[in-house]
Amino acid sequence: MKIAFHGAARTVTGSKHLITLKNGKKVLLDCGMFQGLGKETDVLNRDWGFNPSEVNYLVLSHAHIDHSGLIPKFVKDGFAGKIFCTPATRELTEILLADSAEIQEDDSKFLNKRRAAAG
Repeated sequence: MKIAFHGAARTVTGSKHLITLKNGKKVLLDCGMFQGLGKETDVLNRDWGFNPSEVNYLVLSHAHIDHSGLIPKFVKDGFAGKIFCTPATRELTEILLADSAEIQEDDSKFLNKRRAAAG
């Protein structure tokens, strides 16, 4: 087994740990979003460090956005495997992802307004 840490190693957010099993199957433990408004955060949320289409399973430990926030992007970028979590985590994740999307829209409007004011 091999474990590669792709988030929450040098920061508090963005938890993603890719486990490659002896049989070649790949399991991603959590799919968290790096949080913050800086350019570095944007870059961290765009670069996986691995190919999502090669991952077989996602195990979600809990619903917090720093553990679940990039699931929609993960699927969009090619993940087609099975997601494992508790029923309670699934229900709460659906709520938190919708809320997070709204917050991200507001953040985007704020940043665009700030850029426009700066010229």
